[in-house]
Amino acid sequence: MNSFVYDIPTKVYFGENQLGNLGKELKKFGSKVLLTYGGGSIKKIGLYDKVVKEIKEAGLELFELSGIEPNPRIDSVREGIAICKKEKIDVLLAVGGGSTIDATKFMAAGAFVEHDPWDFFVNDAPITQALPIVSILTLSATGSEMDTGGVISNPETQDKLGRQGRPMLPAVSFLDPTTTYTVSPYQTACGSSDIMSHILEVYFNLNQDLYMLDCFMEGLMKTVIKYAPIAMKNPTNYEARANLMWASSWAINGFIRGGKQQAWSCHPIEHEISAIYDITHGLGLAILTPRWMEYCLNEKTVSKYVQFGINVFGINSTLPPMEIAKESIERLNDFFFNQLELKSTFTELNIDDSNFELMAKKACDEGVIEGFIPLNESDIKKIYEMCL
Repeated sequence: MNSFVYDIPTKVYFGENQLGNLGKELKKFGSKVLLTYGGGSIKKIGLYDKVVKEIKEAGLELFELSGIEPNPRIDSVREGIAICKKEKIDVLLAVGGGSTIDATKFMAAGAFVEHDPWDFFVNDAPITQALPIVSILTLSATGSEMDTGGVISNPETQDKLGRQGRPMLPAVSFLDPTTTYTVSPYQTACGSSDIMSHILEVYFNLNQDLYMLDCFMEGLMKTVIKYAPIAMKNPTNYEARANLMWASSWAINGFIRGGKQQAWSCHPIEHEISAIYDITHGLGLAILTPRWMEYCLNEKTVSKYVQFGINVFGINSTLPPMEIAKESIERLNDFFFNQLELKSTFTELNIDDSNFELMAKKACDEGVIEGFIPLNESDIKKIYEMCL
């Protein structure tokens, strides 16, 4: 196994009634706060008023940027950067799901540069510093509350690109499961699919690594499989919401990766779908992931499917390995499309094959994704076709 360094200093306030600590945490970074959020759902659930109250009682100066979109746009990032520079913002407070937090991360980094923030993605411009970020999570999905990365869309170029930068790691995150009570069954399902994909991208790996990390990942997946349907049926079930929220953070904060070097496959393949068709990221992953697993299955990789099927789904270990592997894919299909009730094909989303060639080329950057198995343009196009 490979050696690695693990260092995630995000301070997490987990549970109910933690917002009383918001003011004191924000004051550590200065007096001017930029509050960022999406379409206004935080106002409907009363969270906005609570946040503003805490900020004002702490004697801080408040600025706001609302309207950050799902699949957040580069224009929102530009707008936030302009506010940061004009008002000399000291700290950014992102209230929402992964889209809001992702966009806020690049606002924080963009406040220190003169170039356009899109250069972070297309020209690999360095991210050497960023304004402090505090987040209040309202959707369990992306894990952005406890990692260094983010994904931004550019509708003009039909690109959706990700980037990581250590300075963008949130300093403090507030995770109150009750803020997710009003998340719809559909968004709960898509968020749960995203969490599962974050784990599967790492788990399906033939590199030798710590046994305990595989056990941890299997536990995370079993947690999502158990609690996502409960949260969909009973949105105010605190245990279900809490388990999904904490699983979301630990699925992608770097812990499960250990020393693995393997590239992710499904995420770059899905990004091309949502870049053009603006579908929900978790839905795209749910459609793609079982087909990717089916495409990658062979005599060399089958052992990982066997481990997955037995340890996560409890499939009979005495069955032939290939039978266990195929059954494990069927069990995942059942979870995504029957239990989570997500659409199972691109055709149902009115997506045809007209852009598959272009998307496949962009997904692998005209080369090869060195993932669980290497995937070139032809491979990716075939996976897209399996999803019709």
